[in-house]
Amino acid sequence: MTSLHLQAADAGLGFYFHSRDSGGNNNMEPEMEDNTLELMSSVPRSLWLGCSSVAESLCALRCLQSIPSTRAHNQNTSVMESQNHVDDLSPKKTTVLTKLSNGPVMTGSRKRPSEGNCDKEKEKEQCIALFDQWSETDQVEFVEHLISHMCHYQHGHINSYLKPMLQRDFITALPAQGLDHIAESILSFLDAQSLCSAELVCKEWQRVISEGMLWKKLIERMVRTDPLWKGLSERHQWEKYLFKNRTTEVPPNSYYHSLYPKIIQDIETIEANWRCGRHNLQRIQCRSENSKGVYCLQYDDDKIISGLRDNSIKIWDKQSLECLKILTGHTGSVLCLQYDERVIVTGSSDSTVRVWDVTSGEVLNTLIHHNEAVLHLRFCNGLMVTCSKDRSIAVWDMASPTDISLRRVLVGHRAAVNVVDFDDKYIVSASGDRTIKVWSTSTCEFVRTLNGHKRGIACLQYRDRLVVSGSSDNTIRLWDIECGACLRVLEGHEELVRCIRFDNKRIVSGAYDGKIKVWDLQAALDPRAPASTLCLRTLVEHSGRVFRLQFDEFQIISSSHDDTILIWDFLNVSTNGQSEGRSPSRTYTYISR
Repeated sequence: MTSLHLQAADAGLGFYFHSRDSGGNNNMEPEMEDNTLELMSSVPRSLWLGCSSVAESLCALRCLQSIPSTRAHNQNTSVMESQNHVDDLSPKKTTVLTKLSNGPVMTGSRKRPSEGNCDKEKEKEQCIALFDQWSETDQVEFVEHLISHMCHYQHGHINSYLKPMLQRDFITALPAQGLDHIAESILSFLDAQSLCSAELVCKEWQRVISEGMLWKKLIERMVRTDPLWKGLSERHQWEKYLFKNRTTEVPPNSYYHSLYPKIIQDIETIEANWRCGRHNLQRIQCRSENSKGVYCLQYDDDKIISGLRDNSIKIWDKQSLECLKILTGHTGSVLCLQYDERVIVTGSSDSTVRVWDVTSGEVLNTLIHHNEAVLHLRFCNGLMVTCSKDRSIAVWDMASPTDISLRRVLVGHRAAVNVVDFDDKYIVSASGDRTIKVWSTSTCEFVRTLNGHKRGIACLQYRDRLVVSGSSDNTIRLWDIECGACLRVLEGHEELVRCIRFDNKRIVSGAYDGKIKVWDLQAALDPRAPASTLCLRTLVEHSGRVFRLQFDEFQIISSSHDDTILIWDFLNVSTNGQSEGRSPSRTYTYISR
């Protein structure tokens, strides 16, 4: 019993016919084969190309015979295709293309399968011989024509064949040409995950990565661009193994490979500590003699400088927390300060601005301009801006600590100007009149007003396009300085928001309710983020109003009306009540063998 199976391949571009008896053997009458040989030679090859054997092709053609219009149509199509391509190809190419497109020419007598295979092999050899005689351009042109005659199914096979031929292992090839440095330069752009994968490609890739010290270069790149990495390198003391050339003694590439995951683990731990509020707390008791309160502070790795309500400036050792020096001279509370490597500049309720030598503590200059308390000041790159309870803003040129001259006075606020900030483009001021005003840094001309707070504004920070402000309406607002739009309102404090700082990841605010709140900055800038997800943690340790704070990737340092300075350490978090300088499970020291 013979059964006929028809299967379409590749959207009908090729057909497969299978005629087998119940025993699985081909079953074809010789008379039928003779009758169909002529039809096979006249039907386009694309209609029976998918047949796996001559016998199966004959079964397919028998089915085609039952469709009267098929043979005539295909003959016409074959003739038209042949005519179209004759004009485009040279005689030699036309001969080869005709043989490959229409198959071998069939004679009236039936050939044995073995004879047909021999003829096919000879024809292949002739085609290849002709192909080899052509130029590369002619060969490409011919192959393009040949591919255009094929079906999608064949295109897929050709693509699978060509794909591995087109791949090149350039990392292995470059060192063979004496270009190791180019291979190293290419791989140096990989991130950590890609670099791990590259090491597993082959021994040559692993050699290039190892000899090129690419794990070391990756860590160095992160230290240069990310403050968190730089801080960790300094605190865990593996910075000494970086930025050294090959002539000095440096650990092998394997050391840096093993160091990288330790750094990532440290970073993840720090981020988790911030989110969960895990910290080690240190406390400085300022012991003011008269009135208590620490109004302002600034710190670096070695010291903390604070301005107190008792008119003094105290400098503290950041490691031992001992008071190193006390500067006196102001006749009123020290309300604001800023220092760099040369000078400390302070503003006081005595209406003066004083400039001190940061090393000796000597007074270098005293500026008398404002009529009332100097509430805030900022200086950078030879420019200083001060603001006062007298509602004015003063812009100063700082040629040197002893040569400071008044450039311009900005007037426009209707109440005390509580805070100022600036960069090369804008000066930003906030006032008790509920407004934030923007001024041009270069011309000192007024630009725009930001309105939104319902009560006076006590603090702000400005960087790039973002302004973050805190108010006595108990809210924090985020602003786009260029268009003046309020981007988000943060609610959570129960009293006046007195101080605020932000970096690329978070906002930290302190208020008269004695609380410090940590907010997710990126979520706050996303209008789709729910308000309930914005505050990451509330820190409660101060027993009085929080006046000032500063923070970095590892810590917050805050001051309060309770006469204390608190250091909130999120890096060296204690697990048993003791401060840990380093995680005991990780070591960073390289020991040469």
